[in-house]
Amino acid sequence: MNIQRFTAPTAREALAKARLAFGDGTLILSNRPTASGIEVVATGEDTLAALDQSELAGQGKGKSTAKSQSFARKLADQANEPMSPVEDDVTQLAMSTLSFQDYVRERMLKRRHEALTGQTSSAPGTPAPSVPRQPLESVRLAPVPVEKPVQFKPAPVKTQLRPATPPPQAAAPLSQGIAEELHAMKALIEDRFNTLTWLGQTRQNPIQSNLMLKMIRAGYSPTLARTILERMPEELDAAESVRWVMDILERNLKTDAASDPLHVEGGIYALIGSTGVGKTTTAAKLAGLCAQKYGAASVGLITLDTYRVGAHEQLRAYGRMMGVVAHLAHDRAALQDLLNLLTNKKMVLVDTTGLAPSDPRKRDMLEVLNLPDVNRLLVLNAGSHGDTLDDVVSSFKSSGIQQAILSKIDEAAKVGPALDAIIRHQLVLRGVTMGQKVPEDWEQADAAKLVRLSMRAPIKSAFDPKPADLGFFFAQPSPSHAGRFDA
Repeated sequence: MNIQRFTAPTAREALAKARLAFGDGTLILSNRPTASGIEVVATGEDTLAALDQSELAGQGKGKSTAKSQSFARKLADQANEPMSPVEDDVTQLAMSTLSFQDYVRERMLKRRHEALTGQTSSAPGTPAPSVPRQPLESVRLAPVPVEKPVQFKPAPVKTQLRPATPPPQAAAPLSQGIAEELHAMKALIEDRFNTLTWLGQTRQNPIQSNLMLKMIRAGYSPTLARTILERMPEELDAAESVRWVMDILERNLKTDAASDPLHVEGGIYALIGSTGVGKTTTAAKLAGLCAQKYGAASVGLITLDTYRVGAHEQLRAYGRMMGVVAHLAHDRAALQDLLNLLTNKKMVLVDTTGLAPSDPRKRDMLEVLNLPDVNRLLVLNAGSHGDTLDDVVSSFKSSGIQQAILSKIDEAAKVGPALDAIIRHQLVLRGVTMGQKVPEDWEQADAAKLVRLSMRAPIKSAFDPKPADLGFFFAQPSPSHAGRFDA
């Protein structure tokens, strides 16, 4: 029988020697560490097959178990290695690699013996069919990367309790919240860097810093002021810089200076806006101007203000002064009938109810005015705060070209906020009113005059910023409020 021992410094080298001697059909019988290295006892599949055939010839039925044990014992005796039963190997070595190989080898041999004895126990006189030999893939040992002997000890099994994994939907809000915080932090960092950059530029260019302070004190928003000053040429001196800024403001303040005034142009106009901005008085002034030029028969007056006490009587009183009849319309149908009745008039003025931007009735009132050839005139109080004006314009702004009238300019401490809102929202200023005289207190919009009025040095106010406070006004302008700007 061809059984050989192979000794090498490592198990890998010993296994390589065995495979070199027996080829791919190498069977490892034992593996142990010795003084000279790792000793491996191996044989080939051919030797096992020859031994298998010799054992089957001398055994009868029902002795498969004893035969397999004697076969395993014989292999162990030839290798001079005592071999314990499979159960003892499992207990002693805690199912090591070699003991598992012995276990598999014995199971395979037992199944082969049972299969062969079952074939021989068929009907007498019938030759037993040839049974193909099954490949011993299970007992073939591939090279194991073991550099030194490994001792296997039974280890207790530890059970580690892991927290239950939260469902995917529980982590989604957390991720969304983190993303929002990161975006907010990014925006804050960008604003701070933009502020530091701007402040660094203003230290290098004090003219720019002084103009920024002047525009803020005049009532212009930091967004508009920064948009203008970022485009200012650096080679200008102080006087030229002021003239350049005023020219830019005049160019971007759209007025009807190049066209006919409202009372000369004529048409149907509905005056809209918040409560108390002077819509009724403005309508009377426009009607008076048209009546002076074209006669009382050229003007038509309609009021939709059925909510305010005495609104109709006020407009009717103005009409009697000019010889014009003021009509009252309760709804859209009545307004349409009155407009059809007054089609031959040069100018028809519709006075509406004053409503706050957040008033739910505002939409209904605008729907009533949604008629052909009805132009809307947004009346803005020049003395209102900048945020208030911005809210009113955003609320009443309609599609197409939006026209506006600036009222009560004589009551405004600063007209900068009103001009700022008109410039940023691209409104067309059709006129300016001041005082209560009808129709004398009316002027056609003049951009140069209004800009000069806004840039005059106002009296000192508690709301004026100091030079040290400029850092709070230099945040990056929002794209939704910057708008289109012509510089």
